[in-house]
Amino acid sequence: MPPRRILLVDADAFFVAVARMADPEGAGKAELLIVGGSPSERGVVCSASYAARKFGVRSAMPMARAVRLCPAAMVVPVPRQCGQKSREIARVLARYSPVVEGSSIDEWYLDMGGTERLYGDEPLAATAARIRQAVIDATGLTVSIGGGTSKLVAKLAVELAKPKPGTGATGVHVVEPGEEAEFMTRFALGDLPGVGPKSQERLAKVGLVTVRDALAVGEQALQRIAGEGDGEWLWRRIHGVDDSPVEPSRETKQMSREDTFPKDLHDDAALARELTRLAVRVSADLRGDGLRARTITVKIKDADFTTRSASRTLPEAVESERAIAAEARALLVKLRKARRVGVRLLGVALSGLVEQSRAEPGQLALFEPAAAARPETDRDRALSHAVDRVREKFGSKSVVPGTLIDE
Repeated sequence: MPPRRILLVDADAFFVAVARMADPEGAGKAELLIVGGSPSERGVVCSASYAARKFGVRSAMPMARAVRLCPAAMVVPVPRQCGQKSREIARVLARYSPVVEGSSIDEWYLDMGGTERLYGDEPLAATAARIRQAVIDATGLTVSIGGGTSKLVAKLAVELAKPKPGTGATGVHVVEPGEEAEFMTRFALGDLPGVGPKSQERLAKVGLVTVRDALAVGEQALQRIAGEGDGEWLWRRIHGVDDSPVEPSRETKQMSREDTFPKDLHDDAALARELTRLAVRVSADLRGDGLRARTITVKIKDADFTTRSASRTLPEAVESERAIAAEARALLVKLRKARRVGVRLLGVALSGLVEQSRAEPGQLALFEPAAAARPETDRDRALSHAVDRVREKFGSKSVVPGTLIDE
């Protein structure tokens, strides 16, 4: 059986790149850029430019700490165009492989098995370079591609492919069949996916920090140290062995937006404004992906960290800003009636997603006025799409609901 041919495509600094593309005169000119929200929020960093990373800024870091480390950085929210650009990249990749698995919004595994003749039996690295250029041409975004005989090797290889300043990397790094074991020796055990902080600490106590350290003690010793099952698993990993398949991506089941507030909110009017703001953002995400949603959910995390939610499934799928915001506010009222304490987090989630082209109009009740039976009208949808076009051209704050004016 021929060795597997797996690629991992990783969009370079994806959120930063999309933010710069969406705002070329602002974020596009900021060398120090942090994506993820406002400096005053209790949220976390989503991504940072390479220049900001030199100051120690990292993904998932509390935003307040990131701003302390890099006070000169521009901080912007996650662009709503991210979903659209991710789908654009995925469409390009689908032209080159019959099996594409979306690992995250900015990562995709490709199984290139059986495509050799399609590309003239060229080396996998050459095909990867071809794919990389196709993504750049179609989307304006750069990607790095790692390759090998397993998802594990491809995952590690892509880190060496990324054209970070001073590395000399070209954007593609493929590990040839038979070279996996030697390739793995350059890594620390903590670099391997699945080896978490607790495992690293336990292994380090007996002097095992790198892959070379683990190879030196042998499989039986690893099983005594880590346990039979975990030791066997780790022994396979340090040899680059990973049989997990590339599985075609499943359709998105849900999309959401949420904010953690700098201070707990108690005022109902303030909460309603924040909820409207979230509904505006998530409905734009929905339309940007060409989708509608049937179920709307509002989530609250109270000051004592109690998490509550309320949902409603509508008779027809909706996409308009007005309909989603109205339903969300009604759910918020329901949650606030049940418990009135300070709120530290608020979120809106949309599920029951269908493509706009496949959405069926709701069936009107026989003895109910049409307006009452339908949560949104064709005018609502047309207006939302018109507003999207204006915001795309003049910025996200060029058109806002009346309740958000004067803020």
